[in-house]
Amino acid sequence: MTLFLHEVHRVRGLCEEEFEAHYRDRWMPALCDGPNGDDARLLWYAHQAHGSGPAYRIVTITAVADGAAYQRLVDRTATGDLRTWARDLDGLQHDSIGKVLLALAWSPLASVDLATVPVEPDVHELTLYMEDTGWPHAPLDDYTAFWEEVYAPMLERSPLLRIEACFQTALGAGRRPEAILMQKVLSHEGLLRLFETETRPELKQPGTFMHDALQVRDQWESRLLRTSAWSPMF
Repeated sequence: MTLFLHEVHRVRGLCEEEFEAHYRDRWMPALCDGPNGDDARLLWYAHQAHGSGPAYRIVTITAVADGAAYQRLVDRTATGDLRTWARDLDGLQHDSIGKVLLALAWSPLASVDLATVPVEPDVHELTLYMEDTGWPHAPLDDYTAFWEEVYAPMLERSPLLRIEACFQTALGAGRRPEAILMQKVLSHEGLLRLFETETRPELKQPGTFMHDALQVRDQWESRLLRTSAWSPMF
């Protein structure tokens, strides 16, 4: 079962480029080194867009093959060949908050063939994501089922967003209940209209998404994330 290490880094502003190089030039290639070279791969490296929240926030998501591979990765950063990398990281950021995620069964990205993920940077277009993190007041299964049964079909009819991955925190490895959607922004113009337009009263009535979603959650956070030009997934 693929695990996903999600980290939010509070980067020192003057070290932003050095921090990025630290992940691009050291972390990404180091993950495929050693006898267990397919244990882990960096998937996303993304900046929280300035003007959309706190400054100098970087989100990274690293895929890990399974629990045993995660233990080996922990050992490498604690006492092994990645200990110096981890020590140098501390000097480039104020702190980071990490959590281990599981993909939902119906997630477009459920498991990852790590051997196919690039380990060399390759320049591509920049991509904008909306990352939604929700904390339901209903049971977590009911919340993620609402995503699958109501939200995902609604997005399929919309030109605004496309779900790329759906996660929930692993047991004991993050806040519960919590679930995360990684959604690629397909229409920048549509996103602007979303920000500029108030929800009409008729779209808040029973039977509409805005009303019915409140039965499972009313607390969530959205981040606008811009992938770097070398991020393996974009």
